[in-house]
Amino acid sequence: MTAEQAFRRRVVLVGAVASLGVAWPLRAAARYDGPLFDAHLHYNDEAQGPHPLADVLGRMKRSGVRAIVANSRPNDGTKSLAAASEATRAAGVTVVPFVRLYRNRADYNGWFGDESIHQMVLDELAAGTAAGPFRGLGEFHLYDSANADGVVAAKLMKLARERGLAVLAHCDEVAIDKLMAHAPGARLIWAHSGIGGAAVSTVRELMRKHPSLRGELSYRPGLTDGSGQLSAAWRDAIGALPERFMVGSDTWINQRWQHYEALMDEYRAWLGGLPPALSQRIGWDNAATLFGLARPP
Repeated sequence: MTAEQAFRRRVVLVGAVASLGVAWPLRAAARYDGPLFDAHLHYNDEAQGPHPLADVLGRMKRSGVRAIVANSRPNDGTKSLAAASEATRAAGVTVVPFVRLYRNRADYNGWFGDESIHQMVLDELAAGTAAGPFRGLGEFHLYDSANADGVVAAKLMKLARERGLAVLAHCDEVAIDKLMAHAPGARLIWAHSGIGGAAVSTVRELMRKHPSLRGELSYRPGLTDGSGQLSAAWRDAIGALPERFMVGSDTWINQRWQHYEALMDEYRAWLGGLPPALSQRIGWDNAATLFGLARPP
């Protein structure tokens, strides 16, 4: 296991934060038992053999995950989830499908300037899925923030805004500004809310600057203070911006599927330390509101 993977597995978030900017007393840790919306899920080609649909849906059901943002390499994985209507209904899972920009691993490094990716996205959007239209684009990666100004990156941001699609982007804080400059007001979800360790003050400033920006919290460095509690900076940030953050699994490798239930348990531990209204917002409401989903019974 790499150091990064080890860090991700250590994220057991238990503590208390300030709801709506108002501090509250520390609460005894208790498991959040409400629905979860997994806003960052991949069903990539290498996962489908060891983790067939029955397996992944069973893991979601056991974890109380009631909705997912599905984005996969290639998009066939997402389409298979969307087409499994009886199985997803039985598991109680709503699939929110995104078009991922990757046909293969090679596309990670050049999609932002590749017109064939732009055409692929248009074709996928026109075809839709068995569960209905695609609702977003991504996850895509920008390892160099300058590539956020690539011709296809700009086109896709504008397309997303025009069609009311959300965008899931793995990038740094510089790229966030660049992407939003192409399409002010686009609904951009910042994968990991700065996996490179952007200062929490920077995250907050970007949220203030871009009202349509949201943050997904898997792999976020510094989220806890080493004792299993949220750091003071993140307590303040989530309390000040309670409608802007959401949770996700980021099943980018099969190991994440193997530990899916444990990942969701870690979120439940963290959410259980929050006041009920705030835990529901982070665990379900924020993502559900973005995509127009009702709270499940």
